[in-house]
Amino acid sequence: MKQPDLTDQFLELIRLTATDLRSDIEDALNIARDQEEEGSAAQGALDTILENIRMARQDSTPICQDTGTPIFYIYYPTGWSTLKLRDQIREATATATAQAYLRPNAVDSFTGRNTGDNLGDDFPSLHFHEWEEPHLKVDLMLKGGGCENVGAQYKLPNVALHASRDLEGVRRAVLDAVNEAQGLGCAPGVIGVAVGGDRGASYIRSKEQFFRPLDDQHQVPELAKLEERLTQEANQLGIGPMGFGGKTTVLGVKVDTLHRLPASYFVTASYMCWADRRRTMTYRDGEVTFE
Repeated sequence: MKQPDLTDQFLELIRLTATDLRSDIEDALNIARDQEEEGSAAQGALDTILENIRMARQDSTPICQDTGTPIFYIYYPTGWSTLKLRDQIREATATATAQAYLRPNAVDSFTGRNTGDNLGDDFPSLHFHEWEEPHLKVDLMLKGGGCENVGAQYKLPNVALHASRDLEGVRRAVLDAVNEAQGLGCAPGVIGVAVGGDRGASYIRSKEQFFRPLDDQHQVPELAKLEERLTQEANQLGIGPMGFGGKTTVLGVKVDTLHRLPASYFVTASYMCWADRRRTMTYRDGEVTFE
């Protein structure tokens, strides 16, 4: 199969991700809005969020002024050139920035210079995975800086939290992370949790949880129960939308595990703000679809 030029399709993937929130997140925000006390600051915040989502979709403008780090996961068939895919995605990213679907965010950490086109060292972030399928699938998330700042990693056992190397210890660590974040992560958010791995792998796996729909349950029953319990208990903290207090602090918690060395037991809790911007593009038999 001849590898096509998908630059325009990658541009559309970025536009959709930045301007049109997925329905599961919007539905959850509507439910949260109706659960808050009438006339409360929490309900007012959610009303503003929902109106913002509607206007962004209508006008094809960014959902949030922080358009985040573009993180691509590219699953490609055997024989495709990752160099060509990389160049096409980077060109689409620069064009999306010029067309204001993305804000220029790539800043050189040494010089402080903004490149102006969202292209830089590992920016956007590209994860290539060759697979046995005959089609291409590309997942994209836009990870905002504010919610990135409140992610946390714990090394168990943790004496201060009375957290041992077990699921109860994981529970204590995750709830501490949510409590410490307060409203700074632009609640209500989604929490991605990774248990195990080394420090770097644990952060990566925790962020990969944001690609999961809110109604997706882990296939391991014990982890599915932990996800549900953490969601319920996080929402009992009273932090609420934007930290104004209320019943909805998180929209969901997603947990996964990694193998680890016996000496290490990391628990990583990454935070995604209410603008959980994620989309999927599939190229199959000459046709492109977006989800």
